[in-house]
Amino acid sequence: MKNSTQRRRNGFTLIELMAVITIIVILAGLVVGGMGFVNERQASEKAKVQIALLSKALEEYKLDNGAYPATSNSTTGTQSVTDANGKSSTLFDVLYLDGVKNDTKVYLPELDPDHNKQGWTSGTSTKILDPWGKEYAYRSAVDKSGKANSRTQNPDFDLWSLGKDGLTNTNPKHRTCADDIRNF
Repeated sequence: MKNSTQRRRNGFTLIELMAVITIIVILAGLVVGGMGFVNERQASEKAKVQIALLSKALEEYKLDNGAYPATSNSTTGTQSVTDANGKSSTLFDVLYLDGVKNDTKVYLPELDPDHNKQGWTSGTSTKILDPWGKEYAYRSAVDKSGKANSRTQNPDFDLWSLGKDGLTNTNPKHRTCADDIRNF
């Protein structure tokens, strides 16, 4: 009789290694995809908090000055940051810069370009930036001439982030407004 002993090798086969590598690649893909979603959600939540802080500072400004900072009554449709009715530099001036220059009340000290932790401003910039690096848009209910601004959605003021795409529209239901974060 012939004795055939099969020797079993220690280690992994090529198929087993390929299966493990495939599982690792799939899990890594899920983690990376999930991180993109988490980062976008975090930016969106940060913009909501910043809008709330800016709104609170604007309310304090109105209590002291009797009115919100005025903007023009623009009637353009799709807008980029530079075409928005009121630029964030208007807000920067009234909520921070005027108080520093005139040694009066600073309504939002977090706007300090040299010591802000929010990333709202950078260096000598007078623009208040959202988490995507775009300028916040602002529109008051009363324009600079004292007339009612026909484009406002709120009775006091509109304040919004243009979102990731950097586009907005005077009609909040327009497709370019899908990612806008606003107070109205």
